[in-house]
Amino acid sequence: MTETTTQRTVPAPTADREEQHESAAYPRAAQAADAMTAHLPQREERESDSGRPRQADILRTIGETGYRFVRSDQTIYAVQIGGGPIARPIRSKGGGGGTGSLRQCLIREYVLSTGRTPAQGSIADAIAALEAMAMDSESQDVHLRVAGDQVDQWTTWLDLGRSDGLSVCIERGSWAVLIPQHGEGPLWRRSRLVHELPVPERSSTGWQHGIELLRRILPVSAESYPMVVAWCMAALRPDMPRPLAGILGEQGTGKSTLCRMMVRLVDGSKAHLRSVPKSEDDLAVTTAAGWCLALDNLSGMPGWLSDFLSRAVTGDALTKRELYSDDEVAILVYRRPVLLTSIEMGVLQGDLAERMLPIQLEPITGKNRRTERRLWEAYHSSHPEILGGLLELAALVWAKLPEASDKLAERPRMADWAEMLWALDEVTGWHTLDTYTGAQEDLVDDVIEGDPVATSVLRWATSRLTPWTWEGQASQLLNELEVPPNTDKEKDWPRTPAVLSARLQRAAPALRRRGVDVRKLPRTKSGRPLQISTQTDTPTG
Repeated sequence: MTETTTQRTVPAPTADREEQHESAAYPRAAQAADAMTAHLPQREERESDSGRPRQADILRTIGETGYRFVRSDQTIYAVQIGGGPIARPIRSKGGGGGTGSLRQCLIREYVLSTGRTPAQGSIADAIAALEAMAMDSESQDVHLRVAGDQVDQWTTWLDLGRSDGLSVCIERGSWAVLIPQHGEGPLWRRSRLVHELPVPERSSTGWQHGIELLRRILPVSAESYPMVVAWCMAALRPDMPRPLAGILGEQGTGKSTLCRMMVRLVDGSKAHLRSVPKSEDDLAVTTAAGWCLALDNLSGMPGWLSDFLSRAVTGDALTKRELYSDDEVAILVYRRPVLLTSIEMGVLQGDLAERMLPIQLEPITGKNRRTERRLWEAYHSSHPEILGGLLELAALVWAKLPEASDKLAERPRMADWAEMLWALDEVTGWHTLDTYTGAQEDLVDDVIEGDPVATSVLRWATSRLTPWTWEGQASQLLNELEVPPNTDKEKDWPRTPAVLSARLQRAAPALRRRGVDVRKLPRTKSGRPLQISTQTDTPTG
């Protein structure tokens, strides 16, 4: 299929062609003019004519009569009266779904109504006036892709990214596709990273049909597959700390393909994987602009990236000076579902390991390898049914979630995530909670093995009979510990007691999981001593 673009030269309006926009050159603009500008003052032709309304006044009137304004985090948005629940930015170019900005909408309606282009100065004056008039507008939250309900904390909404604002309401036990009315649902904001999702389709066999379609397409083992579904469930809940999905495997195992499929299930068919930017500020901007953050082909995990990802999945904000201002600040708030792919991420810091969901992929044999074209054809044709299956399953999981707080006797660090896994297991009969806690135990070993200080302290402490307690200064401990074999002493071993104390503080959670408790005691005249103890009732393997 080819596309043909027809260009038409529009003659410039002249004085003797007043009110002639209904000529053959403007048939559609003339029809739109009657509907959209009947409430406006007499249309202008030359601002120099006395008694004629200025362009800026016409543009301002279009904005006042066609839109209502809301404030969210000190930012003003415009919502079309009688349109979908889409909050348009005032000046920027707007985002996906063909929403545009208020500035673009005003220009468009003016051109369609008059057949002429407004002056840039008039546009700027109208926008400035509308912003000033909107200073006392109502305050309302504006959401990106997923939102909680204003009344029921267990109900969530999913933005399909369409220009009409069509959304999915996921309640306990049911879900529905509808356009939220004013006051009954969330307002959506759009960025260029918000892409359109297909309208989900129901199956007479329930959630199993869509989930089974997904299982057939994803290049993942039967053991890891339930964790993929669990991550997608968590991506449908707002304001929830969720683990980072680390997709690991050797070259040719389908890591990037799996990552793309997971992120596109909930973030649109055009969502892309990204490489790691050069600075944390750049990564924060792109993270706040989209719903899912998917980083591809990581080779190693630098300290700044580990810290950033740990904050991104639990919630963080970037505050920096606003461009072209002296004392104003711009604030970007985000808590996002995160995925990454890597052959080998290297040494993991303890705080990131406690927030990671490892998904290990196995090599794909030549017999089982599929062409990319056929794989994506199957994915796109099944996307509506897969999304419908995920929503059906989510509604059932949402119904079980209120019981989880009383049913779980013990929770890992990400307690909200553990409650969701419990509810998912109750609905499906899977064992995702046990799988996750088992994977966490493996990651504890990886953290300790990747840190020479943690490795040395664990060997030193567990070589004593338990229970056993040691107290002393960091300088004494530095003399007690042995440098593990194959360790670069100049690069990886602490040179001062202060550095050793800081490294122990970071490794303490992982060591505690292996039966070695490290903590700082109250400060004395000689400094702040350390206490290291082992317990007989705590596993040390």
